[in-house]
Amino acid sequence: MTIHQILETHWGHTAFRPLQEDIIQSVLLGNDTLALLPTGGGKSICFQVPALALEGMCIVISPLIALMKDQVFNLKRHNITAEAIFTGMSRLETERILNNCVQKKVKFLYISPERLQTAAFREQLLRMKVSLIAIDEAHCISQWGYDFRPSYLKIADIRQLLPKVSLLALTATATERVKEDIQEKLQFEKNAQVFQQSFKRANLSYSVFKTDNKLGKMLDIFKKVAGTGIVYVRSRRKAKDTAEFLSNNGIKSDFYHAGLDPKTRSRKQDEWIKNKTRVMVCTNAFGMGIDKPDVRTVVHIDLTESLEAYYQEAGRGGRDGKKAYAVALYDDADIKSLEQSSTLKFPEIDLLKQVYGAIGNYCKVATEAGEGQSFVFDISEFCKSYKLKALDVANSLAVLQQNDYLIANDALQEGSKLLFTTSHEEIYRLQVANRRLEPYIKTILRTYGGVYDDYVVIRETDIARNMNVPAEHVKNALLYLQKTGAADYQPALNEPSITFLQARVATDRLFIDTQLLAFRKQIHEQNVNSVISYVTNPHLCRTLQLVRYFNELNTEPCGVCDVCLAQKKQAQTEEELTQVLQQQITETVNAEKMTVEHLVRRLGKYKQDDALKVIRWMLENEQLQLDEQKRVVLGG
Repeated sequence: MTIHQILETHWGHTAFRPLQEDIIQSVLLGNDTLALLPTGGGKSICFQVPALALEGMCIVISPLIALMKDQVFNLKRHNITAEAIFTGMSRLETERILNNCVQKKVKFLYISPERLQTAAFREQLLRMKVSLIAIDEAHCISQWGYDFRPSYLKIADIRQLLPKVSLLALTATATERVKEDIQEKLQFEKNAQVFQQSFKRANLSYSVFKTDNKLGKMLDIFKKVAGTGIVYVRSRRKAKDTAEFLSNNGIKSDFYHAGLDPKTRSRKQDEWIKNKTRVMVCTNAFGMGIDKPDVRTVVHIDLTESLEAYYQEAGRGGRDGKKAYAVALYDDADIKSLEQSSTLKFPEIDLLKQVYGAIGNYCKVATEAGEGQSFVFDISEFCKSYKLKALDVANSLAVLQQNDYLIANDALQEGSKLLFTTSHEEIYRLQVANRRLEPYIKTILRTYGGVYDDYVVIRETDIARNMNVPAEHVKNALLYLQKTGAADYQPALNEPSITFLQARVATDRLFIDTQLLAFRKQIHEQNVNSVISYVTNPHLCRTLQLVRYFNELNTEPCGVCDVCLAQKKQAQTEEELTQVLQQQITETVNAEKMTVEHLVRRLGKYKQDDALKVIRWMLENEQLQLDEQKRVVLGG
C-alpha cells in the first residue's frame, strides 16, 4: 500500500497534516531525520505510517510509560500489532514479547532508553528485523534541554548493532542549541534532514495577568469563554481544591493527577473527552497523548519552570485550528517561588545519600540486591517514617533517576495479568491432581480467552463473584499456580512504586555526577529566568517572546495576545486624544492669537507633552503658523 492508503486504511484520514508527508518521505528514503512538530501536530503518524510501509518492525524509544501504553492501545485498536516493555514487568512477560519480535509477530515495540543497555535485549535485538528506530521526546538527549535524561545519551550505541537502520527523532520543542545537540548525540549521518513547523499558533491567543485573586480571575475567564478547558496546577491537593471551587461556582469540573488509580484516571479522562466534564484541573501528568482537538481554554494558575513546558501545555488548546486561549496567572509569590526553585530542585549530596539509603531500607532491599525489582512506595508513609520532607524526597528521586539508580512509577498496570505457561494437558493434569484448584481454573478459562497464548488482564474480584468466593481465595489460587510454574501471575500494582534500575549500592559508594548536577542547575536557572521574563514583560507580543525563544526570528506580532490588544487600545486612545486636541487648539487659536507657551497653558487640562506633540505636528503640517511676533495663528 502507498502511504496515503495506509493513512486512510488504519486512521481514516485522506490527507496528511502539514510536514507529515515530507517527514515520512525522508524516512522512507533512509535519511536520519529530526522532526519538530508542535503539540497536536501528529508526531506519531510520522513514524507509524513509514514503519507500516517498510518491511520489518519499528522500535520506539520513549521515556513515559503512560504514553507507551496509550500508543500501544491505540495501535492495537487500529489492528496493528504493538507491544511495550517497561520497568515492573515480569521477566517471563518481557522474554515472551522479545521472542514475538524475533518471530516477526510485532510491528511496533515501545521501550525505555534504559532497556537498550540490557544484555538480554541486545542479544535478542540482533535477531530482529528492524526497519526504523523512532526516538520520541528527543529533546531529553540534550544537556541543554529542559528535561535531560542521561539514559538518552546511550541510544546512539544501538547504531553499532544496527548500522543500516535510520533514526527518526521527534519532539515538540527544541531551541537551536538543543536541535544541534540531538543530531550530534544521535550521530546523525551527513544527509540528515530537519523538518520544523513554525512555533507560531495563529489561532491561539496568549495572555498573562498578574493578580492577587487567581481563582476569581480563572472563574471570570471560564464564564466569558465557552467550551472545554484545562487548568494546570503544581500540586495534587491544589488540583482537587481548584476543581471543587469551579464546580461550586457553576463550572462543572474534575481533577486529575498521577496519584489516582488507573481506573479512576481513565474514567475522569473519558468524561472530559466526551464533554461530560467541562474543565479538567490537573498536574502536568495530564495531557500527554490525549487527542482532544476542541479545547478552548488552557489556564495556568501555577507557572511552569521552563518555556518549553509552558508552550507544550498551552498548546493543548485549539488543536482544531479554531480560536483558543492560553492564560497564565501569577502573583509575586509565584516569582519568588520560581527564583528559589533551583535550590530545592537540586539537593545536596548528603541529602541524596540519606534519601537513597532510606528508600533501600523502606523497601527492605539488601546491598548488592534488588536490580529490576519493583516495590510499593507510599511517599507520605515514607516521609513520616524517616522524618523527611515530601519535596526533598521528590527532588532527590528525580536526581537518582537521572543517575540511573532507580525510577519512580505512579502505577505500573491497570489490572492483574495472567498467562498459562504450560500446555493444556499439563493444566488438566494439575486439575486432576488438585481438585481444589479445578473450579478456579475452569472459571478462568470460561471468563478469559487466549490465556494460553498471551498475557490477559484479569480482575480477581470478577472471578470471585462468578465463583461466589472471597477475592483473597482467588489470589491465593493464582499464587499457587505461579509457584508450580503453571502460570505467570502478576498482581496489579496500582499504587506508586519504586523500581531499582541497578542493585542497591552502599550509601558511601553512591556516585552522583556533581559537575552534571551543577550544570543542570545552571540550565534550570536560565529556564526559570526565561519564564519570569515572559510573564513580566508587558511590552513585547507574547507569541513573539515564545517563538524568539526557539530562535524563530522572522515573525510578526500576533495581534491577539494581551500585549497586542493593549497596544491597539492605547493607539486608539491616542488617536482619539489627538483629534480632540486638534479641535481644541483650532478653536482656541481662531479666537485669539497667542504664543506657544500661552496656548499650552490654555490647554491645561491636558498633559503638556501631549499638547506640545499635537501643536508641533500641526505646525509641521502647516495647519498652524507663527506670525512675526511668534504667535500661533491658523495656517492656510
